[in-house]
Amino acid sequence: MKNFIARLSRSVIILSGCSAAALLAGGVAQAQPSDEEQAADTGSDDVIIVTATRREETIQDVPFSINAQTEADIERANASTIEDIARNVAGLTIQNLGPGQSQVAVRGVSAGQIVRDQPGVKEQVGVYLDESVISLSLFTPDIDLFDLNRIETLRGPQGTLFGSGSVGGTLRYITNQPDPDFFEGAIEGNLNLVDGDDIGGHLRGMVNVPIAEGVAAVRAVGYYTEFGGYIDALRESGGIDEDVNSGRRYGGRLALVVQPSPDVTITPRILYQQIETDGFNRQEAYNLFANPFTTTRPPIQLGERQQYLLLDEEFRDETLIADLAMSFVLGSVQLDSITSYTNREILVSRDASALTGSVSVDLGYPGAAVLLPSNLRDTTDVEQITQEIRLGSADPGPFQWLVGAFYANTDRFYRQRLPTPGYDAFTDAVLGAGTSAAVANGFGPDSPYNADLPYTLEQIAVFGEASYDITDRLTATAGARYYDYREERRFTSGGLFANGDDQTDETKSDGVTPRFLLSWEASDDITLNAQASRGFRLGGVNDPLNLTLCSPGDAAIFGAFQDYDDETLWNYEVGMKVDTGDMRFNAALFYNDISNLQVTLDAGSCSSRVVFNVPQAHTMGLEFEFSVQPVEGWDVGIAGSVIEAQFDATVVDGTGAVIGGIRDGNRLPSVPNFQIAVNTGYSFPIDSSSDSIGFVRASLQHVGDRYTQPSDQENNPRSFVSGLPFGGAPGTAATILDLNLPSYEIVNVSAGVGLDSGLDISAYINNLFDTNALQSFDRERGGRARLGFQVIQPRTYGVTVRQRF
Repeated sequence: MKNFIARLSRSVIILSGCSAAALLAGGVAQAQPSDEEQAADTGSDDVIIVTATRREETIQDVPFSINAQTEADIERANASTIEDIARNVAGLTIQNLGPGQSQVAVRGVSAGQIVRDQPGVKEQVGVYLDESVISLSLFTPDIDLFDLNRIETLRGPQGTLFGSGSVGGTLRYITNQPDPDFFEGAIEGNLNLVDGDDIGGHLRGMVNVPIAEGVAAVRAVGYYTEFGGYIDALRESGGIDEDVNSGRRYGGRLALVVQPSPDVTITPRILYQQIETDGFNRQEAYNLFANPFTTTRPPIQLGERQQYLLLDEEFRDETLIADLAMSFVLGSVQLDSITSYTNREILVSRDASALTGSVSVDLGYPGAAVLLPSNLRDTTDVEQITQEIRLGSADPGPFQWLVGAFYANTDRFYRQRLPTPGYDAFTDAVLGAGTSAAVANGFGPDSPYNADLPYTLEQIAVFGEASYDITDRLTATAGARYYDYREERRFTSGGLFANGDDQTDETKSDGVTPRFLLSWEASDDITLNAQASRGFRLGGVNDPLNLTLCSPGDAAIFGAFQDYDDETLWNYEVGMKVDTGDMRFNAALFYNDISNLQVTLDAGSCSSRVVFNVPQAHTMGLEFEFSVQPVEGWDVGIAGSVIEAQFDATVVDGTGAVIGGIRDGNRLPSVPNFQIAVNTGYSFPIDSSSDSIGFVRASLQHVGDRYTQPSDQENNPRSFVSGLPFGGAPGTAATILDLNLPSYEIVNVSAGVGLDSGLDISAYINNLFDTNALQSFDRERGGRARLGFQVIQPRTYGVTVRQRF
């Protein structure tokens, strides 16, 4: 608490400085820039319209904490992923595990790293594409950011209007809609150099074509992006493959709008996208096959942005989303219907040779068996249908209301295979003839671990929210959502490393999530608001431990956690929004009281992950965003958050020992205590005879220190001992790592021109000082087989050319 108060005090000083600067700026503000200048600048008087309450209103009128990064913000940041955006949004944290594998947290509500083999874990932040939910735990789609109108971050539980998975908040990608009134288009090309030696870039295009003026239009978006790699892989042959985590993303969106009358709008849309990467952003510190302790093999000290591979790795995510949005104005009532269909096929293919080899050492297999290449292949197939119907007031007035119903049916099939050619022969030779066939449980040969997990999730919800203007300046809002969930799962496993499981589980839950808000317009420029809201996350069942891999101690500790209950949260916040025309300042103080927090832990030697409930935890803090134009053409923006996120309970095993770092007062994982971004830009006319402008921009982003899992803050720095005598290494040598992910700073700079012909040209450098920031800690089999960290993209030089017409 003392540290939190100190950080909060520093933030208050920053806020005071911002307010003073704003007052000063208001006194010296010059004439506002032209529309063309605003297109390349961050003019504070731009009005941002959002739909966070399921109706259109300005961001300053929304009665709770929200951020919106506009299309211009995305372009100025040269952003290609949501992680690039997150560093400029107060309270939003992205844990980058590679393209298509990011984990989102808001306001410090985080339960630790979710990894590939936890298909039952639910997300804590709901993610939407316009009105369609697209969240999927670890595999939230990494949607291309081209031709987005904005990205909204709704802070705090949004269960009333957005349901489960929004316990921490909601993230919404809002696309530009077809416009039947005019023709427009854009094409954009980019070329970039990553880490000084790998080329990336993209080509994107958009066209909006009216079919019948004022009645119908089609909008088409297409894109192809090549990601430059920056991780080098050492090979068994002694060679090095450079930039093994390169990749590509390609796809498009096609939307049609039909407005047969002013009161009817019908918008069908389809999105297709595929992401492919050739590896992962993992920087290794220790590998069973590559470490400084071997003597019969060449000792290897892995360096910065290096890993060791026996097999190539890959990630693929193919996404198809089709939705139909219909809106009908029926007098004073508006009826909305949103139908969506999602189909996804995901492959995570990893080199698990060190994992399989570590088990082989334990089983006494010969060295040739330990060195067999082993490929862990996780596949996820998802098919989801959702339907939402809303009925609400359509006319302005002191009383506004909205009621609705929601239905979702999700089929998710998760499969895991560990193909290791030649493994059965060694198994039968060491453990006895016929052993491999006896433990297969119907699965194929030469795969010591196999699992099939089909899931079916069905949910039904009804919700409503109403607001009333008590006075001209005071508005009260209340709402609630009733939900009913049912999830069924079958778990089948086979192979030497498996238990031969075949079991069926069911999880059910129902309840109500209310929300209450007050908004007071203290003056024409200042609005104060307060909120109390409840969020929830569905519980589930853990996969059985791989008991054949577990030490007796780990089996005893983690085997008791077979299922976990719903996570619930009460959020309390007060906020202030100030908009003077030249300056905006939004801030909120919040407190989240969390019950049954679902915490993810690595189950030690079992090569498993488990989820269990912590009775009580909390997050509290301050978030703020400030923007001002001190003089014409110059803009300054600051966004930051200071957060205390801690456990309020201790979880112990039967001996009284603390499990996994779940100790009263320890930090919640993956979220920094302090995060701040400062950006500034200056735009100026190139000549007096045209509206062409030039601009320069710079930003500084600071992210505080974090931990990947709660246990990482215990016994840290940590001494990892494999206990695996192999390659001349005794198995008793220690690899010592500091598991506190250090704070880091990133500086981005850019400059360019915007011509009145619609042509924009910009050059930029992202991560100017080549910071090698650690994003999360990666351990295989509790650290016995492999140790490493996910790292961010290094210094990147780029040029972007964009033509609008």
